[in-house]
Amino acid sequence: QVQLAESGGGLVQAGGSLRLSCAASGSIFSINVMGWHRQAPGKQRELVATITSRGRTNYADSVKGRFTVSRDNAKKTVYLQMNSLKPEDTAVYYCNADIVRYGSSRYDDYWGQGTQVTVSS
Repeated sequence: QVQLAESGGGLVQAGGSLRLSCAASGSIFSINVMGWHRQAPGKQRELVATITSRGRTNYADSVKGRFTVSRDNAKKTVYLQMNSLKPEDTAVYYCNADIVRYGSSRYDDYWGQGTQVTVSS
């Protein structure tokens, strides 16, 4: 069993900052890419940022220069530092990770339950 647990969401004023965390737990042999997606009301889920096990990052154009993704491999945790938040960043943020479980030979994609981020104008 593998679980991803997010924390750190909340309500913040425009221009403010929040830091999201997502910890993976369970029978984990290795983790490749970890990342964050978000889904606003009435919109499709979209990629926010990803980071490989070696630290290579990728960002959506809409968050470049404002958000920073990082990870602690020893803690099996990925973070999303969000600065200069805008009302359009309001969404449910989901973390995901490509994980190989003990006894498996392939990567499977796992998702957290989501955490709400609301940015007021």
